[in-house]
Amino acid sequence: MRELGSKIALVTGGAKNIGRAICLALGRGGAEILVNTRQSVEIAQETVKLVEAAGGEAMVVQADITDPGDVARMVATGVDAYAGIDILVNNAGIRKEAPLTEVSFAEWREILSGMLDGSFLCTQACAKVMRKRGGGSIVMIGGMTGHSGAKQRAHVVTARAGLAGFTKAAAMDLAEFGITANCVVPGLIDTQRGVHNPSNPHHHAGRAMPLGRRGTADEVAALVRFLCGPEARYITGQSLHINGGALMI
Repeated sequence: MRELGSKIALVTGGAKNIGRAICLALGRGGAEILVNTRQSVEIAQETVKLVEAAGGEAMVVQADITDPGDVARMVATGVDAYAGIDILVNNAGIRKEAPLTEVSFAEWREILSGMLDGSFLCTQACAKVMRKRGGGSIVMIGGMTGHSGAKQRAHVVTARAGLAGFTKAAAMDLAEFGITANCVVPGLIDTQRGVHNPSNPHHHAGRAMPLGRRGTADEVAALVRFLCGPEARYITGQSLHINGGALMI
C-alpha cells in the first residue's frame, strides 16, 4: 500500500541505520524522500539508490542541521525540487558516553545542539511550509534513556528528554494548522553501531526485555511510517515507546 503517495519527506541523519530504514519505509509508502546528511554523502547516496530500487524517488540534501542558514537552504532545496515538504523526521543526533564529572561544556553543547537545536530549526522551517500545504507530520526520534536515565550519558539523556518536551510544545502550537508532532522512542535496537562493537557494553544491556531480543531498525521505521500516514491523524503530542517491554510507561 502506498498510503503516502505524493507526500514529500525530509529525514535528518537519513544516511544509515534507523535513518536509512525510515527513508526506505517512507519511500515504500510512496513518499518522495530528502535524505539529509552532514558528512556521509556517499553513504546517503547508497540510501537513495535503495529507495529507488524499491520503486521510490529520493535525493541527498547535505546540511548541518545546527546551522540556521544550512537548514533554510535545505528546506528551500526540498521546496524547489518537490514543491513542498509534508513529513519531517528529526532523526539526526550525536551519541557519546562520559562520566558526568568529565563531560566538557563543549561536549555538552555539541550533544544538545545536535538534538535540540537541530530539531527546533528543522521543525520551525518545515512547519512554515507544511502550514501553507494544509498540514503535515513531524516525528522526533528520541531514546529510552531520556525516560529511564543512564550512566555516563548525562548530555544524551538530557537531550532525549528535551525532545519529548519539545514534541508536546510543537504539537500544541501546530495543531491548528493540521500538523501533528510525535516522538518515537526506541530501546535497544540492532544497528551498525551496536552490531559492530560487541565488546562495548550497551547502556540498555542490563535491562530485562520481556520479548527476549533486540528490536530492528525496520520495526522503528514501520512505526514512523504509521505516524506519517492517514490513519494516525488523531495522534499528536505523544511519545511512543518501542523497546520490547524493557521500559513500560
